[in-house]
Parts: sequence; structure tokens; C-alpha cells
Amino acid sequence: MELEKIRNFCIIAHIDHGKSTIADRMMELTGTVSTREMKSQLLDSMDLEREKGITIKLAPVQMQWKGFQLNLIDTPGHVDFSYEVSRSLQAVETAVLVVDATQGIQAQTLANVYLALEQDLYIIPVINKVDLPAADVEKVTAQIVNLLGCKPEDIIPVSAKTGYNIDKILDRIIETAPSPRKETSHNPETKALIFDSYFDDYRGVVLYVRIFEGQIPKNSEIRMMATKTNGLALEVGALTPKMTPHDSLNEGEIGYIVTNLKTTREAKVGDTVTLAKTPSAEPLPGYKNVLPFVYAGFFPVSNDQYQDLKDAVEKLAMSDSAIVFEPENSPVLGFGLRIGFLGLLHMDIIRERLEREFNLDLVITNPSTNYEVTLNDGTDLNIRSAADLPDQSLVAEIREPWVKGEIILPQNMIGGVLNLINEKRGHQTNLSYIEDRAVIDFDAPMANLLTDFYDQLKSVTSGYASFNYELANYRPEDLVRLDFLVAGNRMDALSLMCHRSEADALGREITKKLKEVIPRQNFEVALQAAIGAKIIARETIGAYRKDVTVKIHTGDRDRKAKLLDKQKKGKARMKRFGKIDIPSEAFTVMLKRD
Repeated sequence: MELEKIRNFCIIAHIDHGKSTIADRMMELTGTVSTREMKSQLLDSMDLEREKGITIKLAPVQMQWKGFQLNLIDTPGHVDFSYEVSRSLQAVETAVLVVDATQGIQAQTLANVYLALEQDLYIIPVINKVDLPAADVEKVTAQIVNLLGCKPEDIIPVSAKTGYNIDKILDRIIETAPSPRKETSHNPETKALIFDSYFDDYRGVVLYVRIFEGQIPKNSEIRMMATKTNGLALEVGALTPKMTPHDSLNEGEIGYIVTNLKTTREAKVGDTVTLAKTPSAEPLPGYKNVLPFVYAGFFPVSNDQYQDLKDAVEKLAMSDSAIVFEPENSPVLGFGLRIGFLGLLHMDIIRERLEREFNLDLVITNPSTNYEVTLNDGTDLNIRSAADLPDQSLVAEIREPWVKGEIILPQNMIGGVLNLINEKRGHQTNLSYIEDRAVIDFDAPMANLLTDFYDQLKSVTSGYASFNYELANYRPEDLVRLDFLVAGNRMDALSLMCHRSEADALGREITKKLKEVIPRQNFEVALQAAIGAKIIARETIGAYRKDVTVKIHTGDRDRKAKLLDKQKKGKARMKRFGKIDIPSEAFTVMLKRD
């Protein structure tokens, strides 16, 4: 098809503003999917996506409308997947910006608008859910005009549920959205952007690509420029939303390539595909290696399941190149894996998939981020858990990751949120307003936002705030390793990194919680928090006491004392040989500190 007849666009919005439902209506309206095959959130293929109502993996679909070929990419809205969103935006010329008429502009809306403006996309503003009684179209219109500087009549009011005005979005895309740019050179080298890749059990790695120059015919040999691997394009075609094979993918089109590769590590999101015979000299811009910055230990409840866990994670890693893992051994929990994720939602999804799809019972240790350590002799280390930190006397400097955050909330709730940011060692950098909303920009250490920042933010603002962040840089701080000792034995799996100023309070709080979850023994058990050799907090779990004086029928004091003394000596001996079982709940205490 000639380029003038092709339109490539994506839908961007905050979580739950109706991206996937608008995509459903568009597919119905253009006849891409028959009414019989239609189900809600058709492009969300995982059960998890349906339950949580979020898009985790993006999905492209090709539609025909009034003689034009429309290629839509449904993007995930969550901050953890912002790199995927930025690649999808690079693959298109137009973005349909969807804002919920009942909620207005949220943090993710702003973040995605900035990403779209960076890629210089044509933006079509849409207000969704206008049929709801709580919809405030005038207020939301004013917010969008303020943000984009467009006219109120440019904004299309729609209802994705009823299908009202969806045809107007499609008409606007045809009439005013730009078509793919024509390359001027006579013999263009083939360049295609991978904006998603996944592993299919029966076919190997499948790439979703946008062709910028040239074409990729079926059965041609292709090369991934960043990973420098070659493969075969066994089948090429478009998604409607089923795979529909073609002879070749041509300039300006979006489609799929079935390859003979065995893992997505060989074809990463953002990489450039070219033909191996006539390779391109320059890759497309913007590729970066996505690095995880949340790490957690995953241990099976019973050690016989370790191999199953390893196989399961290897299988998931085939289709998710962002997962990084290595074996870990803990004296308390046995063998497990330390896995790196893009963020907490990503971790949550992988955990649920491991438990559901592979029937595993897991214990997950406290999520931590990675730290850069410089030793006295100038060696640089990258550590992923507190247990890896060398002796404090050898360490010259520890740097921790800081994030730039952005919170959007009603103006009357600013005070509580600023207090929360200060509690997390963060500081506000800017405060601006969009109509009746306030936007707080702040910097904060990543580690302090990991455990329960989002939950606390929701409770401070009664659920009205939305939050978005990105990694800023690494900063040197006065960080210490906080260890926990149970009956004098250090438990590496419970150790964590924290700022020296927070160590005392954190040590007291966690020892109190451990006292509640570790069962009583026949002897006294000391729970201690320590920095190096210095004990900073202690709780004691009292011993069970059997009443040894029950067999005395007289009230003879000496006889009672003799029996109690004998019991005391026995307890002391027991304590010396005692071994304590720590239940897995002790580790979940660390995850939720509120």
C-alpha cells in the first residue's frame, strides 16, 4: 500500500482511563473483529491483565477504514514499562491522548504526553467516559487546553463503553494525522525498529516491528544491530489481531516477524533490524539496555521445588529480556534466586505468574535496589543486596540511586504529601498547577520508595493522587548495613541497607514485628538489630514455662526454689543448643512496614 494511505498511531493514557476499551470499539467499528469473536480488552491476552484491568504487554493491530490502513499499538500505561512505551511512540507518527472525564489529568498522562512531545508526535486529545454521571467534561477540557495549548473544539468527547464518537477519532486520524515519511535515497538500506518481542513455545521469538526504510521479505536473513545476532525471518505479516502472513513487510508498515531465535535476549526492544546481505551502516536512535533496579530474593517454601523455580524463571526470561537472575543461598531459606525487575509492579506480575502458571509456593525477601560501592583501594563494586556489602572498614563511599518523581493531586492535599516526601528523605523541587490540580516534582532515594510509599500516598490523599517516577542518578550518602540477629545468629536474608539517620527507628520497628511472628521457644530468644558490632535495638521473646512446682503439696519455699533453680539451669543449657525455626511470615513483615 502507498505511504499516503497508511496511518500509524498509538493510544496513550493513565492506567484505567479506557485505552484498551477504545481499541476494542475501533476493531468492532472497522470490522477487524467480528461481533462473535469480540470480548472486552481483546488485546490483553493474559488472565492477569484482565483481572487487574491493566495492559502489561503491548499489542499492535492493523485495521482498514475508508480505504486507509490504520496500524494501532495499544501501549501499557504503567511507569515500570515506560521504556516500552517510548519505543512504541517511536514507531508511530500520531498519539491519541485519552483522559478520563471523571478523573482528569493524572501523573501517567503527563509522563506519556512528555514522551510523545519528545518524539515529536501529532497528538489527538480525547475525553473518555463522558456518559458517566460523575463526568465533568468542562473541567477536564480546561485541563487539556492548559496542558497542550489546543482549542476546546479540537478535543473529541467519546464513550468507549457505548461506542459514542469513536468514528470521529478514526476520521480525524485519516484527515489530519501525518502519513509515514518517504525516504529520499534511491537504494534505501532496510531499517526496522523492534518495539516488542516475545517467545512463543512453538515458533520461537516473534518480533513486532515498524519498517522505517526498505522492506523485509519472507525467508530473508536478518541482523539485530545492537546484539549483533543474525536470524531468519521465517514468516512476516500483519496482526489483525490474528497473525496474517504476507510476502514482505514494506516501508511505513507495522507487523510481525517470526524468527528462528531462541530467546528475546538476542532481539531486545529498541534494537534495529536490518538485512544481513545489505546491512545498514547506522542503527535507529534511542536504543538503550534496560537495567533492572529492584532486586528481590525468591525462595521456594520447600527446597525440592528449587529446580522447578529455576526452570520457571528461565522460561519467563525467554520472553521478558528485562528479567535478570542469579542463584542465591541463604542459611534460613535454603536455595533460591535473586531476580532483578524494572519496578514493583513488574515484580508483582512475575510473582503472580510464577505462583499461578507454575504452581510454586514462594517466600520473597525484602526488595532492595542496587548500590555502587567504592572501596578504600579504589575498586568499584555494584551490590544488589545488603548481604553482599563488604566490611564497613574497607568501604570509602556508597552511592544509592535517586529518582525524579512527579505527583499529581487535588490542591487541598499538598501539605500531607509534602510531609510524606520529607519522611522518605526526599525534597520537593517544584510545585506547579494545572487548573485545580497541583503537580509536585521531587527527588527521593529509590530505596525509600520501594516498600510502601505508594500505599501511604494513597491513604494520605484518599486515593486521589497519582505518581510517576524515573531514575535520576546515583548519589553518595551515609548508608549503613542493618543486620538482624536471632538468638545471636546473624540472618543475612533479613539484612537491609538504610541511611544512618533512619537505622535506629527501623531497627526498633522491625525487631518488634519479628517478636510477633517468630514463635516462642522453650528458652528465651533475643532479637537484636545491629550496625556492625554495635547493637542498636533489642526485643526478647520470653520462654514457655512449665510449672515445675505443681508436684509439691507443701508450701516449702526452699524446695520450690531448688526446683526452679534446676529448671533455670536446664533452660540455660537448652538455650545454648537451641535452634530456632523462622517462619516465612518474618520475611513478609519486611515488605509491608505499615
